Amino acid sequence: MNRREFVRTAGGVAGGTAALSASGAAAAQEGGNESGGGGGGGTPDFGGFLDGVGNFDGSVTDATGQDSATVEVGVQANGGAYGFGPPAIHVDNGATVQWEWTGEGGGHNVVSDGDGPLDSDTYSESGVHYEQTFEEDGIYPYVCEPHQSLGMKGAVVVGTDYATAGGDGEGSVETLAPEEAGVPIQPHFVGIATGLAIIVSLIFTFFTLKYGESPHTSGGND
Repeated sequence: MNRREFVRTAGGVAGGTAALSASGAAAAQEGGNESGGGGGGGTPDFGGFLDGVGNFDGSVTDATGQDSATVEVGVQANGGAYGFGPPAIHVDNGATVQWEWTGEGGGHNVVSDGDGPLDSDTYSESGVHYEQTFEEDGIYPYVCEPHQSLGMKGAVVVGTDYATAGGDGEGSVETLAPEEAGVPIQPHFVGIATGLAIIVSLIFTFFTLKYGESPHTSGGND
């Protein structure tokens, strides 16, 4: 192999490595825009359902990482013992929520607002009378039917795929690290490409100074 072929080969390797690094970066960026998993991200969008609920201040109680969580039924809110406490709670997919009646405010129940899995009987005595295990991500709004008009409402946020305020309503977005997106860590490729580029530049300089010509000058030995 003559010097011109050697330089051409080295330059091709450097260019190919740089292109691979760029494609890896693009793949990581594309992978990082996938929606789904891992801890959720963003404020749940309740669509105004909890507006006017006396004990809802916009915050959601975080009960993720727990197998079960408890919501009290008949806490002080909305002018009496007509609230769920907390009114909004976030649990993992597969977690169980238990509703514990305080025994205050008369008879209460827990019923999904619209379609949904929640449908308890009405109880007035204290104790845990109802529970539900959630196995699908989303937001589950519910009411106490006897006191719905007073603002006795609540919501359970489940998992990571749920509508977020200011989002597109399709769930939270997680940014993945390059290795999690299935591509190599790019700094390795960038370093290799940079090193090869420096070597090629040195070769050009060496041949130019020693032979008085650029390796790409026509007329050299093939």
